[in-house]
Amino acid sequence: MNPQRDDHREDRGRREDRGHREDRPRREDRGRREDRPRSGRDAQGRERSGSRGQGGPRRGWSSSRPSERSRTSTGSREVAYEALTAVREDDAYANLVLPRLLRRHRLSGRDAAFATEMFYGSLRAQGRLDAIIAACIDRSLDEVDGAVLDVMRLGAYQLVDMGVAPHAATSETVALARSVVGAGAASFVNAVLRRVGERTPEEWIQKVAPDPEKDLVGHLAVVHSHPTWIVRALGDALVGHGRDRAELADLLDAQNRAPAVSLVMRPGLTDLDEMIEGGAGRGKLSIFGATWPSGDPGGMDPVRQGRAAVQDEGSQLMALALGLGADDLVIAEQEGPAEWLDLCAGPGGKTALLGGLAPGHDAELLAIEVQPHRTVLVDRAVETLREAGCEIITRTADGTTIGREMPGHFTRILADVPCSGLGALRRRPESRWRRTPGDIGQLAALQRDLLTSALDAAAPGGVVAYVTCSPHLAETRLVVADVLKRRDDIEQLDARPAVAAGIHPDLQDQVDLGQGPSVQLWPHVHGTDAMFIALLRKNPTGDPAAPEEGHPAS
Repeated sequence: MNPQRDDHREDRGRREDRGHREDRPRREDRGRREDRPRSGRDAQGRERSGSRGQGGPRRGWSSSRPSERSRTSTGSREVAYEALTAVREDDAYANLVLPRLLRRHRLSGRDAAFATEMFYGSLRAQGRLDAIIAACIDRSLDEVDGAVLDVMRLGAYQLVDMGVAPHAATSETVALARSVVGAGAASFVNAVLRRVGERTPEEWIQKVAPDPEKDLVGHLAVVHSHPTWIVRALGDALVGHGRDRAELADLLDAQNRAPAVSLVMRPGLTDLDEMIEGGAGRGKLSIFGATWPSGDPGGMDPVRQGRAAVQDEGSQLMALALGLGADDLVIAEQEGPAEWLDLCAGPGGKTALLGGLAPGHDAELLAIEVQPHRTVLVDRAVETLREAGCEIITRTADGTTIGREMPGHFTRILADVPCSGLGALRRRPESRWRRTPGDIGQLAALQRDLLTSALDAAAPGGVVAYVTCSPHLAETRLVVADVLKRRDDIEQLDARPAVAAGIHPDLQDQVDLGQGPSVQLWPHVHGTDAMFIALLRKNPTGDPAAPEEGHPAS
């Protein structure tokens, strides 16, 4: 997909009095601690953060004041905080900012893994963490300084989700607060985190999440830390794409799991044997896919040399559906090499896969991208393929006008349109907090314009693949139906055989690709991002086209 950045950011305002004594949390419900078992550990064997000795301090907590504790935090927490700040203040992408900071601070191994878990985990769990923090203070979260809130989210995540020892989680987070926002804020953070540690994760859910019998959507939104509107939209998407709404909790849970590192082999430049020799494994679905056990695969020769790259297998299957699966669907006749088009090419992952397949079809690929800096990324992605002889041309151009500029020109077109990214929330957790329902309508209008332009640019008998990294009905089926309703020269094809063409032959019969004619992948079903594809063909005779039998276009 071609993700769009929001043009506006929420202005929380900077409070000059952050960390003052009046910011200390409420002290209600202290009596709950008296009802707890005397044992210092819970049913899972973890030490209870609320356990006390007879009249002494709680076990796992320091008896010293914040001013008496370390004034510096560990490198891992500093990196996680800096990354959160960049996401909040600069609208940085999580997957881009963290690797840069890890390199700058020279973190590796366990320290890098700890920073990564804190950073991504805090982003994913932000909604639930904010609900817990809000229950521990006397004011609205909007009145808390953003930097202080980021620090508290990191601390709360360690206490609630990571099982870090209470003393370590609190003392190190207070040290972080002291170094980045000052001593007064450190006292405030200390008081809040002590309250967070008074309950188990299960007790916090019971306290802050709505009753599932009365408000299931609201309950799931807190438990799985998604905005309510996204939870509702994903439930509707499941039903609209032919699945059961009862899968919603599994889908949300899958989007909160860190995805495995998937690699793609550039066609003709490497093979699975070489990838396995370098430490990778066979991909789960894609015939060009490989898996990486953990960490950064950048030191592996095929990746370092541009012969392989990181790419989700769902994205690979979308490109392969057009580059391989459409072989029997394209019925256009042209003199000379066929011409293919990647309509929204940045950052170039699908472009490289299509470009590597093009020589085997005597085809040339034109890749256009509206943003110049993303055109540069496309050039980088295809550099090694060009050196190997692949005909790949890149241009900075507007995809909405290519249909007028080059009508009836291309036999295969990939329209991987800008979308909300709701299908890649496990990979880009910050997107769930940036997007709003209003974004969907604006994006859907652009998506219709791009799809219309792609169809205009298609040669008679040519095939267009409409692709999004979102399952939202307004960005998928409704866009396709609306565009088809306005044209009589287009038919929708069954995309399932085309998608299956990119799957390992021994798995093709085992993969559920839905009821057709479009295909929607799901994290909880396929282990990929929630990619959507619809295949559309322009009538080769110019006569009005009818939908395939049994597969109405809408």
